[in-house]
Amino acid sequence: MKIELIKGDITKIRTDAIVNAANSSLLGGGGVDGAIHRAGGKRILEECIEIRNKQGKCKTGEAVVTTAGNLPAKYVIHTVGPIWNGDEKKCSLLLASCYKNSLKLAENLDVKTIAFPNISTGVYRFPKELAAKIAVDKVKNFQSEIIEKVVFVCFDDENEMIYRQLLNL
Repeated sequence: MKIELIKGDITKIRTDAIVNAANSSLLGGGGVDGAIHRAGGKRILEECIEIRNKQGKCKTGEAVVTTAGNLPAKYVIHTVGPIWNGDEKKCSLLLASCYKNSLKLAENLDVKTIAFPNISTGVYRFPKELAAKIAVDKVKNFQSEIIEKVVFVCFDDENEMIYRQLLNL
């Protein structure tokens, strides 16, 4: 599996799936979540409402899928990252589950290319270095016969530099 790093806007990335750092309501919010809902249009929100009506809120570490609406991807995989509370072990396990569950869901959808944002590092205050290490480790250790490329999309210079160092780019 090839790993790439891009600094930019995840809503403009052309991959089979993009991952949304969603909140548990699945109804949109700020940061990446708000940007994906705005750029993708009302179809994403409508599908998120259908999911909520069937299963309730999305739990931290879990992932669900919708179509991508107006985005250049086929799917949006919504995963709920942990809010940092200082409990490194628990928060790290939950963040690792976000990546694992998103990748498993992508495989079930026969996704060849997937893009991830920096999950939980914005308003959820997860330490950026630790979050990046978890993300890179989970992706590198995920064995897939289906997924060919994972793209880490960093919105800011700080995250890009952290990922560049971890990926030896």
